[in-house]
Amino acid sequence: MRVSDEWKDYRIIDAGSKEKLEIWKDVVLRRPDPSAMWETHMDTIWEDVDGFYHRSNRGGGSWEFRKKLPEFWTVEYHGLKFKVSPTNFKHTGLFPEQAANWDFMMNKIKQANRPIRVLNLFGYTGAATMACAKAGAIEVVHVDAARGMVDWAKDNAQLCGLENHKIRYIVDDCLKFVLREKRRGREYDAIIMDPPSFGRGPSGEVWKFEDKIAELIAACMDILTDNPLFFQINSYTTGVGKTSIENILRTTLLKKYPNGLIEADEIGLPIEKSGLILPCGIYGRWYEK
Repeated sequence: MRVSDEWKDYRIIDAGSKEKLEIWKDVVLRRPDPSAMWETHMDTIWEDVDGFYHRSNRGGGSWEFRKKLPEFWTVEYHGLKFKVSPTNFKHTGLFPEQAANWDFMMNKIKQANRPIRVLNLFGYTGAATMACAKAGAIEVVHVDAARGMVDWAKDNAQLCGLENHKIRYIVDDCLKFVLREKRRGREYDAIIMDPPSFGRGPSGEVWKFEDKIAELIAACMDILTDNPLFFQINSYTTGVGKTSIENILRTTLLKKYPNGLIEADEIGLPIEKSGLILPCGIYGRWYEK
């Protein structure tokens, strides 16, 4: 497992009983997390929170705020600054477990010694986009179907001092965009994708991970350069294990680019109280040796 354990502005205090207790800089939040399926003793620290997301029996849920929080605040990681704000679907605009993957991307781009163009699909609020731009990518194309998330990514670019870097923001269905890029003859040295289990594009296009991932990867391979730097997939989809992702990459990326390396594993965050690791999905990547 790859653990994102270099945070200063984010910590998981405790986790268990399908919940987690975390600190975002100095704001304490309690949120559901189905991966924390073991039992834990919920002592008084679990009650001393600033925000508590209550899951509804009918699906979804709502926040209970026990003090007035700012509309948003910022956290920093290795020189990158991100806007954090509790949303009505329990998220905060950032997945801190992905920090280890940001480190990988930044190191590969810095060490490439050549111009690198990056495509970030399902880019959300742009943490990976900012990492690649900060590392020196000559262009990062950020694609997400939700305009609100793309606007949030633009805010993060300002916070990171990257507003004058070459970042293109696209509100579009990711597969449709990739197919258009092929027709336009545009190519990328690195591709990142963080697809949801299920979602809809801006025109109602249906995305289901297990039905669409093979088609998307095949389309992406058509817009990779002859000498790519890396290709990264993240997944939070139940039932999709690291071996499945590794097999997909072996039969696609490694087959076309046999001189690269394949890696797939879980990713997680340390839990202070117990010393356990909270599993937070999986990743798979092909990368240049």
